[in-house]
Amino acid sequence: MADIYDFEVTTIEGETKSLLDYRGQVLLVVNVASKCGLTPQYEGLQRLYEANHSRGLQVLGFPCNQFGAQEPGTNADVQKFCTTRYGVTFPMFGKIDVNGPHRHDLYALLTSINTDPEGEGDIGWNFTKFLIDRDGSVIGRFTSSSKVDDPELLKRLEAALG
Repeated sequence: MADIYDFEVTTIEGETKSLLDYRGQVLLVVNVASKCGLTPQYEGLQRLYEANHSRGLQVLGFPCNQFGAQEPGTNADVQKFCTTRYGVTFPMFGKIDVNGPHRHDLYALLTSINTDPEGEGDIGWNFTKFLIDRDGSVIGRFTSSSKVDDPELLKRLEAALG
C-alpha cells in the first residue's frame, strides 16, 4: 500500500513537488474553495499555520471545484485571492479532484483510510481536513464543519507536534 510520501503534487505555481519533502512534519491537508460559505476558514488555517509552523506544522491547501463549482478560477486566481484576502502563506497546490474517477492519488489514499472522527469514503464538501503525523500516518479526519479550533483536532495536533 502506498503512503503519503509516495505522491507528487503540483504547486499552485505549476511546479512538481514531492510530498517526501514534508517527511518528519505534521501535515494538515485541506481541500479548499474560494467561493464557499466556509471560505473564511482560511483565516483559521493561516492562524494555525503561523502559530505552529516553527514546531513542524505544514498546512497544505488543495483547491477543488467539485462542490457547487465554488473554485471556478484558475490557479493564479486562487493564489491571488488567498494571498490578498486572507494573507495565506502556507503551501497551496494546483486544483485537483478529491472524488470520482479523476480523484488525485493522494486523495484516493486519504479517503480509503478509516480514520476518526469522520471515517473513510468520499469527501463530503470543501474544507475537509486530514491530520497526518510526522511518520505519515493519518491520525484524524475532520468534516468541513469542523473548524481549526475544534477541540479534538487541536488535541490531536498538539499530540502530533509533541
